[in-house]
Amino acid sequence: MEYTMLNNGVKMPLLGFGVYMMTDLEECEKSVLHAIETGYRLLDTSSAYFNEEAVGRAIKKSGISREELFVTTKLWIQDAGYENAKAGFETSLQKLGLDYLDLYLIHQPCGDCYGSWRAMTELYQEGRIRAIGVCNFNSDRLVDFVMNNELPPAINQVEFHPYFQQKKAEEIMREYDVQMEAWSPLGHGGKGILENDVLVSIGKRYGKTPAQIILRWDIERGIVTIPKSVRKERIEENFDVFDFHLTTEEITAIDQLDRNDHIADLTDVELIKKLNQLKVR
Repeated sequence: MEYTMLNNGVKMPLLGFGVYMMTDLEECEKSVLHAIETGYRLLDTSSAYFNEEAVGRAIKKSGISREELFVTTKLWIQDAGYENAKAGFETSLQKLGLDYLDLYLIHQPCGDCYGSWRAMTELYQEGRIRAIGVCNFNSDRLVDFVMNNELPPAINQVEFHPYFQQKKAEEIMREYDVQMEAWSPLGHGGKGILENDVLVSIGKRYGKTPAQIILRWDIERGIVTIPKSVRKERIEENFDVFDFHLTTEEITAIDQLDRNDHIADLTDVELIKKLNQLKVR
């Protein structure tokens, strides 16, 4: 495993396991358990994924000591605000069956984010969360948030993959010492990304798949990445990225694949309406 150091001194794995859209709880539990057995130590879920209990059961069954794992969950819009965030945190912690979280994130820049952050800051200061951060904050929202809170976010988890690289946003995160974390690092496997000629060609040099090349590219650039899969062989394949290094020329070639082609347009009004209407309990 390779690591990054967050702005509060907490060490975080650069490669983790995501469970977005794993609605079959038995399948989710088995996938997380196999991921832990494979070597993943960073696990990423959310109250809005409706599978925190399954993740918690897998953690318990794994037999791995709590200190070896880096567990992330997220606060949904429904639980925004000071009091609601405190309650939402307790509910997530109970569902996961844990005593503390390694990382707690505001899932969307909607609702009373400032009230949520005050609650999360207190929980962090009490030692119940090791690091706090945000998700899907565009650069303007992120800078405003940093400048108006004493404790800055440690993480901004955003859509990031070779076809949507958010280079300016990454520059701003580095400027403000906020770690970028990539959701959907493989672009959901859509739009031919896993058949891309550049990625296929680089993969052949190392005996790796395009997916492995993408994940290695993330790691080489210091971006935390959380691929997901329910297939045993794919879970193992995605973890098998620590026995080679990309050259500067190969990294540059992948950098040039950017199309500014996103999966989710978080400036879309209709999408924001739908997100605000989603109830997590």
